[in-house]
Amino acid sequence: MKAKAKKPKKIRMKTKKTFAKRCKVTGSGKVVVQHNFVSHFAANKSHKQKMHLRKSTTANSSDIKRDRELLQG
Repeated sequence: MKAKAKKPKKIRMKTKKTFAKRCKVTGSGKVVVQHNFVSHFAANKSHKQKMHLRKSTTANSSDIKRDRELLQG
């Protein structure tokens, strides 16, 4: 009898912990992140702009594929 050929083991990428600490995945699968440009040159920004930058936002649609790869694992 022939020996059964083993399947090659699927290689999984580790979760990128630095990114995982800065985002979270919602129940619907969207990636929630914080805004950029919050503290640098803050004196030049209006109070309204800084107030809106404090809130979190969903990741850009062009980044979602890369973000999912960074989080899988």
